Parts: sequence; C-alpha cells; structure tokens
Amino acid sequence: MTQIEAPAVTPFRTKLNSPLTKNRITVLQINLGKRCNLACTHCHVDAGPKRTEELSPEICHQIIDLIHRFPQIKIVDLTGGAPEMNYGFKPIVEAARETGKEVIVRSNLTIYFEPGFDYLPEYFAENQLKVVASLPCYLEDNVDKMRGNGVYNDSIRAIQWLNQLGYGKDPNLIIDLVYNPPLPLSDKFSLTPNQVKLEQDYKKFLKEHFDIQFNQLFTITNLPVGRSKFHLQRTKLYSPYLRFLEDNYNASTIEHLMCRDELSIDYLGNVYDCDFNQMENLGAKSRTGETLTVGKLLEAGSLDLIDQIRTASYCYGCTAGCGSSCGGALV
Repeated sequence: MTQIEAPAVTPFRTKLNSPLTKNRITVLQINLGKRCNLACTHCHVDAGPKRTEELSPEICHQIIDLIHRFPQIKIVDLTGGAPEMNYGFKPIVEAARETGKEVIVRSNLTIYFEPGFDYLPEYFAENQLKVVASLPCYLEDNVDKMRGNGVYNDSIRAIQWLNQLGYGKDPNLIIDLVYNPPLPLSDKFSLTPNQVKLEQDYKKFLKEHFDIQFNQLFTITNLPVGRSKFHLQRTKLYSPYLRFLEDNYNASTIEHLMCRDELSIDYLGNVYDCDFNQMENLGAKSRTGETLTVGKLLEAGSLDLIDQIRTASYCYGCTAGCGSSCGGALV
C-alpha cells in the first residue's frame, strides 16, 4: 500500500492495528470541477473563479450509467468548486433522484446571487436536495476573513431564502451548516470545538439575529491539503500541525471514517478513496493493484473492487479528537 508521509510523524498505517479496509460502497462523492465564484483561504480543492477544469460530457454519461446500474448507491454527494457551476450538475441530480437516491449538494450559498443561478433554491426544493453549506462561523468578521468580503451577508440571505422554501422546517428539506476553524497562525493549535455545543450556539445566534433555522452543524477539521497545506508550509507550521494531529489520534474514529463506504470521483473520471486523496492525487487501487476509473468500474460490473484504503499523514486530521468527516464529528 503506497504511502505519502511527512517527516516527524508516525506513518498512519503503523498507527493502525490492521489494514484500513473498505466496506460495501453506498456513497458516491463526485467533484464536478474546480469552477467556483469564491476562492476561500481554507479551500482544499484550490477552486476559484479562474479555474476552468470541469466534468466532460463523456465522464458525465459514465457517472449517470453508474448511478442507474448500482442500486447499492444510497447517496450521491456533489461537490466542487461550486458544483452548481460545473458541467453535469443537473443531469446527475436528476439521474440520482429518478433512481431514489439521496442527493447532497455542497453549496457555498453565495452562488444563488450570481447571474444565471437564481433558479437554484427553488430547484433544490423541487428535487428535495440536501444542502450542506459552509458557514465557518456565526460571526460576520470571521467568515469574511476566510471566504471573502460580503460572503457572510450573502450566506445569511441565501439561508433565509431556503428557509422561506421550507428548508430547516420541512423534514424533506434539510440544510446543514459546516464549521471550519480558522487557519492557525502559530503553533498554539486546537481541535474543533464540541459539535453539539457549537451547534446550540449557532442556532441561538442565527435565530435571534436573522430568524434562521437549520438542521445540523458539522465541525470539520482543516486537513493539511490544498490551500490549507500551502498556508501551513508558508508559515512553517506544516510538520508541527501534523504532529499535533497525531498526538490527538483517537482510535475509536476508525470504524466511522467516511472513506470506508464511499468512492470519490474527480472530473476526469478517476476514482479515489476520499476527497482528500483526490486532491493529493493518491488514486484508489483495486485488490489486484490496478488504478481505478469510472470506466473500469462499469467494465467490472462492481463498485467493490477495493480491499485496502490508501492512507497518508493527513489521515490524522480525520482521526484527531472527535474525528472529522464530510458529515462532521465521528464520535
């Protein structure tokens, strides 16, 4: 099993008592491309307005074929960039909903106010899409520092719009928010706050100030990947941060890691164990050692070709403290 390790931390595989293995695949997470109307400082995808990489019609067709052919897929999780801006968004949404799958859209919310995208809130509600939206703090200054001037106010307006359509109130219209900690400026690192307590704080503040309702808050650790990695390297905090994450390793998170029951697919059709491996170009391997693509999954007639998950030093980010995943804390 190939590893990518930073110096001065224990190789992640050594920390485990046994190989990290796949369960039966039930989640497809698809990165539709790098196009985004924002360029957030913590973005591990390195997305932005100047990026042009996106899904091709050929790969889009293959993904739709995958969705139709495998009823074991329960969740189709769409990300980017801003997934809504990239080719294939609507066809994949509609294929997944036609086949009864839950669709998650990882939305930055501000996209609704860009020309040509004001149809999105109603489209989300009509198709009962689950919205997972970044709001890295409930205070304006902290959000705008991480995501750009005016992003907080646009995000608030967007959530209010979704609330008017029933999101956060109707049990079929779910909106969850995501907390990311600010990037560290010194070696005084800290883990993400207690998710339950922080959710209560978010709900109280947003209800009192903006009459906003949402379902859950997810606390997500900044992994040293993408722009977070560049920041840590620039400030000479990369190795200390990895050591901090290792020092807070929690073995009870392993059972719940998101990589165990998902496949991550990039806009070129390559397959990875998780989104972070995708960004570090650490492709998933079949049990025979073959690099996987969507085309190869279709040829094989199976999603379950992977025995062992490929790991690296940044896996400590998902296993530190209460753990971290696209669905928040793990334990």
